[in-house]
Amino acid sequence: MSTGTRTPPRSSTRPTAKRPAAQSRPASPRPARKPAAKRTSGPPRPPRPPQPPRPLRLGNPRRRAGILLVLVLFVITIFAGRLLEIQAFRGDALAAAAVDQRTTTVAVPAQRADIIDINGVALASTVESRHVTTDQTLVVDPIETAQGIVAVIGGDVNEIAARLTGDRRFAYVVKDITPEQWRAIDELGLSGIYSERSSRRIYPAGDVAANVVGFVGGEGSGLAGVEYSREQQLAGTDGYRTYERAAGGAAIPGAGSIVEDPIPGNAVQLTIDRDIQYMAQRVLANEVATSGAESGSIVVMDPRTGDVLALASVPTFDPNDLSNAEESNLGNRALSDVFEPGSTSKVMTMAAVIEEGGATPTTMFEIPGTLDRGGKTFHDASEHGIYNWDLTTVLSQSSNIGTILAAETIPEAALYDYMQRFGVGEPTGLGLPGESDGYLPPMDTWSATTFPTLTFGQGFSVNSVQIADVFATIANDGVRMQPRIFADAAIVERDRVVSARTARQVREMLEYVVSDKGTAPMAAVPGYRVGGKTGTAQVINPECGCYDGTTIGSFIGMAPIDNPELVVAVAIVKPTVEQLGGELAGPAFREVMTYALQARRVAPSTTGASPSSTTASATTAP
Repeated sequence: MSTGTRTPPRSSTRPTAKRPAAQSRPASPRPARKPAAKRTSGPPRPPRPPQPPRPLRLGNPRRRAGILLVLVLFVITIFAGRLLEIQAFRGDALAAAAVDQRTTTVAVPAQRADIIDINGVALASTVESRHVTTDQTLVVDPIETAQGIVAVIGGDVNEIAARLTGDRRFAYVVKDITPEQWRAIDELGLSGIYSERSSRRIYPAGDVAANVVGFVGGEGSGLAGVEYSREQQLAGTDGYRTYERAAGGAAIPGAGSIVEDPIPGNAVQLTIDRDIQYMAQRVLANEVATSGAESGSIVVMDPRTGDVLALASVPTFDPNDLSNAEESNLGNRALSDVFEPGSTSKVMTMAAVIEEGGATPTTMFEIPGTLDRGGKTFHDASEHGIYNWDLTTVLSQSSNIGTILAAETIPEAALYDYMQRFGVGEPTGLGLPGESDGYLPPMDTWSATTFPTLTFGQGFSVNSVQIADVFATIANDGVRMQPRIFADAAIVERDRVVSARTARQVREMLEYVVSDKGTAPMAAVPGYRVGGKTGTAQVINPECGCYDGTTIGSFIGMAPIDNPELVVAVAIVKPTVEQLGGELAGPAFREVMTYALQARRVAPSTTGASPSSTTASATTAP
């Protein structure tokens, strides 16, 4: 029963340890906060003094480590994803792009082929050359280096030094020097100076046939003449080299490369004979200088094949030194310049008259001092009375009036047809650039004076090769051959213009021109029967369409007359001396023809000259 006192709780069987008395801290009773007394009056309370900053409390280390781990895993995940994308999905493309960035392809130029003459002598060739290059950052002293280079190749020291100054790792100093010059520079041991292999075009014969051969530009492509017209054949096909390069530009060893070898060009052989060409140019240059002429041309042809053995123009140029060449001299005047041929064209009129049966070489004509046709009065070169001349004398004395009378024995359309068949007004077909076709007025445009003027060489135009081709047709027994200057062109018989009999008769008539009774005895070649025709043609001024008083003196002939192997045509343009064509061009013809006959080993004539014409009296005409 309870007695009013509480029984203490049952203690645990496990004794409870008691803290030592020294460690027990009785709780200090906190004094109760008194409510702030409400201020009703008095001075303002002073500001509370600043409290010192609380010390930085460091976070939990485990928490920081966890956050860091999450960040690292996040970054690793991003890199792993990127790596997976690069390797698994874009690996091939990126690898290819990397190869492309360090891969370069450089052209390997093809060797430009030679241009050679009919005997295989080089007129144009390609030789090894060097470009001097520099790494400007390695040049120690630009002036001293430039002086060393100039001592070998010449030039301006300051100009060379300027190319050596700067921070470019690659620059050209000078181009196209010879291998020997480069070796001399290399032996100087100049810092930062290197070389690059190249090639350059040279012309071993200098200005010989320069207007035929042409020249190449700075990029090595043909710009004129054969160099231009046969560009594809000469140039060949460039190759290439593809390789991987390091940062400095050098090829990476062992990386491999792809090489496509270039295909060299093929040589072009011309029908030109260098020696005959040289002689023609030398003689022509001398005649142009002596006569004070503006220019001149000489054509040498083989009438049996149409081969052009020489095609000379003066003034000319040296393709090895284009910097000193005048632009007006770079073309080929024998093809580009056209002119009224004058009396040399009378061979066409005579051939047409004989072929059509209008007259024979011995047919007589009464030649008055003047002749009125179409409201115009025609004259010969000199005033004269009435002459009774046969057709041969009309030609040998170059009578304009006699030629008109002879032509009137055939229809006008017949003469026009023969002139077309002789090639007047159409291209020669040589295949060289810059050729002018000449001009033959259509019959429906003729005036009352067109026919008479056409008969003696006015009112139409030709170039030097075209008029030479007319004589080559007569020399080849009336068969016109296609003129050719490329040896690989076919020998083509274009047309029979007149019969062999007519051609032989005209040749015999031409022989009288170089006799002592003709207009060009100075054109005779000792030991050979020679025939030809003089011409003194008036020059038309294109600005006014009128004759300006200047002339073109010419002589075109063939030898041997009984079996012609060569035709030579000489034209001297605007001489300042007062000479007729025979006096002006005859001596040049003789000199070139003599040399060419000997060079071609043509035997001297064994047959005698043709019988003399029936009339001995003479007068001269252009």
